[in-house]
Amino acid sequence: MRNAQQGNRGPGGRRGGWQQAELPDAGDAAAWFAGRLPDAWFSGPAEVTVDRDEITVIGTLEPPETGDDADARAAAQGRAARFREDTRSERMSIADEAQARYARKVSWGVAVGDERVLFTHLAVPVMTRLRQPERRVLDTLVDAGVARSRADALAWSVKLVGAHTEEWLGKLRAAMDEVDNLRAEGPGL
Repeated sequence: MRNAQQGNRGPGGRRGGWQQAELPDAGDAAAWFAGRLPDAWFSGPAEVTVDRDEITVIGTLEPPETGDDADARAAAQGRAARFREDTRSERMSIADEAQARYARKVSWGVAVGDERVLFTHLAVPVMTRLRQPERRVLDTLVDAGVARSRADALAWSVKLVGAHTEEWLGKLRAAMDEVDNLRAEGPGL
């Protein structure tokens, strides 16, 4: 019988297959952080994003009053820096608890006005094999000065695809949820 907390997810309560078989379910991470974070830290609920490697928590801070738009960016960065220093020890304690619970690193950031500042975040190496036509695309980006290396060119390309296909990616995630629902309705083994 499937655990009620697993719902419509795959092995261990997660979407996906064997790649995540050993990870604890982090489906309740946003709720856990909502209950765990001090109410006074952010002006609204924190944005919590989870993947296989990392949980990123981004809270919204009230922007400081500035008379000039040119100064707004510097003021926002100053507000973010103050928050980072003032909350460091408590954020690290909360991160330790979450890392023990979810077996993922916790990264932090804030949104202040139009500025988003990440304090910590992972850069996870991803191995891929590319044939010559794909390598030529990356090399063109490097040769044109868009990227410093093939790795930077690949990261730039992924960001570009993500920015231009967010609607499609949302539909794909919804379809994966439907597959999980159908899988849950099937006979148990």
